[in-house]
Amino acid sequence: MNEKVQISRQQQKSRETKEKIFQAAKRILQKSGYEALSIKNICEEAGVSNGSFYHHFKTKDDLLSYYIEDQPKIEPDLLEVPEDVSGVKEGIIQVYLNYVKYCRELGVEFMAEYYDTKNQALNAAIRAERPYPIVTVQAYVEKAVEAGVVSLNEEIEEFTTDIRMIVIGNVFEWCVKHGKADFEGNMSRSLGKYLDAVLCPAGTDKV
Repeated sequence: MNEKVQISRQQQKSRETKEKIFQAAKRILQKSGYEALSIKNICEEAGVSNGSFYHHFKTKDDLLSYYIEDQPKIEPDLLEVPEDVSGVKEGIIQVYLNYVKYCRELGVEFMAEYYDTKNQALNAAIRAERPYPIVTVQAYVEKAVEAGVVSLNEEIEEFTTDIRMIVIGNVFEWCVKHGKADFEGNMSRSLGKYLDAVLCPAGTDKV
């Protein structure tokens, strides 16, 4: 019993430290931009040692990817496969409206600085872990295909790449307009049009 309590306390302390480091990075990004985001500055801002930083994150870009992977999740198993293509489409859009909500919680200043070309956390080709939303959507679509609900008119990797680029474009537009864009509306509309083009009832092909 005591051992379990101890493990729980250690896990809680570890999570608190990780969050402290992340919040420090967020403040630096918002105040000074990506160029000022060094591990030294992050540790000073968070009041932790370099060793503590490296215990939780490999690099500063690994730290930045934390914000995606730690957002409130919609677990794939909770996205029940619906009866038709329209339901699959709605489920995918809901995943990204959840992501839009989380971006708003982080703030446009943070997101604008995060979407820097030097931030390798955005580079899907070298990321050790893929961002949570696209993993969820891929699992959801694969499950719908296996259940015979939908057909996908392209390879799953092409599908997830297209989705990722659409989402990045919407986030960028929101940041460029300093949060004044219709984030939810634009995300729903652009994803909806794309999904209409690539999803169809199982056993049929779109021309």
